[in-house]
Amino acid sequence: MGQIGIWQIVIVAVVVILLFGRGKISAVMGDVAKGINSFKKGLKEETATDNNSESIAHTPSENIATEVKDDTKQTS
Repeated sequence: MGQIGIWQIVIVAVVVILLFGRGKISAVMGDVAKGINSFKKGLKEETATDNNSESIAHTPSENIATEVKDDTKQTS
């Protein structure tokens, strides 16, 4: 009684198709695909932005360390 059989799945699928029609279901699936693609594109852009910000963040600190070493050489 607690198991879902193949006939229950078929009946639910038929009811969904009758209520929404093939056109709306395919349109919804197309919208889902567009959403997934834009999500992946956003992740790629975010990763590229993070990589650029990390390389920029490291550069000034390296320059400061070099300047400090140069200053200590001049005072000696």
